[in-house]
Amino acid sequence: MSKLKELRAHGQSIWLDYIRRSLITSGELNRLIEDGILGLTSNPSIFEQAIAESSEYQVELHKLAHGSLSSKEIYEQLAIGDIQIAADAFRSVYESTAGRDGFVSLEVSPELAQDAAGTVAEARRLWKTVDRHNLMIKVPATTEGLSAIELLISEGINVNVTLLFSVDVYEKVADRYVSGLAQRSASGHDIGRVASVASFFVSRVDAAVDGLLQARIVSSPTEQQPALKALLGKAAIANAKLAYAHYQTVIATPLWKALELKGAQPQRVLWASTGTKNPAYRDLRYIEELIGKDTVNTVPPVTLDAFREHGSIRDSLTEAIIDAHATFEGLSLAGISMKQVTQNLLDDGQKLFAEAFRKVLKAVDDTRNRPALAASAHI
Repeated sequence: MSKLKELRAHGQSIWLDYIRRSLITSGELNRLIEDGILGLTSNPSIFEQAIAESSEYQVELHKLAHGSLSSKEIYEQLAIGDIQIAADAFRSVYESTAGRDGFVSLEVSPELAQDAAGTVAEARRLWKTVDRHNLMIKVPATTEGLSAIELLISEGINVNVTLLFSVDVYEKVADRYVSGLAQRSASGHDIGRVASVASFFVSRVDAAVDGLLQARIVSSPTEQQPALKALLGKAAIANAKLAYAHYQTVIATPLWKALELKGAQPQRVLWASTGTKNPAYRDLRYIEELIGKDTVNTVPPVTLDAFREHGSIRDSLTEAIIDAHATFEGLSLAGISMKQVTQNLLDDGQKLFAEAFRKVLKAVDDTRNRPALAASAHI
């Protein structure tokens, strides 16, 4: 049994956080599916790297750029084409798991993060255009995104709630998912094939908190430094474990049990940003320490390769919950507000995705403005 399939036996699905045309056309994606990859996620940064920083799309991009389509329409045509092919590749997974896995995610424009109505309209349009049951529309966990999530779920559109950092915000996301399903059920629609994941970005939490701790260690009296040092590298996993603890309370409520009897699927917690950013930490800590039932871990290729090579597996997600609470208490005593940290991370995440989105559109514009002869020679 491959390690990916062994994880599945522990209740966790591994999805690939990567997409590129050559991944699909080379047959590599099919090989990964055979090995146990159960889904795929994308985001504006991934598409920016694929489209703007490689030559794989240049011929098609050049043809489209000299037509009547806008830059955004060209980007969408390229991205949607990849998403459709990937969704078709995962169709057998989707069917064999009764709609639990086999999903491919496509994000609404990052420029709509503060626009609930615009998010809903774009999500509906992308859902209709891609036209695949195993598509998930990615919506950020902003205040405006929360209301969009509830409405989209009530309409039967699968949602990947992205840019989650805060347990408090996740509680609202979980409530919106349950409420959306309840509305859909009350209107007489089937809820058995509506799916959602709540995507927690993990490593970025440690990167942010560790920076604050290091500053406090330098400025603190010697006798206070050991307690501060003991908190290094603890915040992200503690945050994730407390989020999962809330998930467990949600699926134990009477309202959820009633929906479950009607075929509802739980909104699984998904761990994103699971590549280790600090070289002092074990490269697989955000996989090995977050293994639990009804979860997903979406990993970049380098992390996937490392896990296949030397990853270890145990049911780790429910371990040391008391320690997770203690970590949050220690951070509070150190003057670190997790509410502020996670809000900053959300703001930064939106900016990074918006910047990547603009870079893709600029690449399209550059191709559009390039003389046809020179462009052909470049290709």
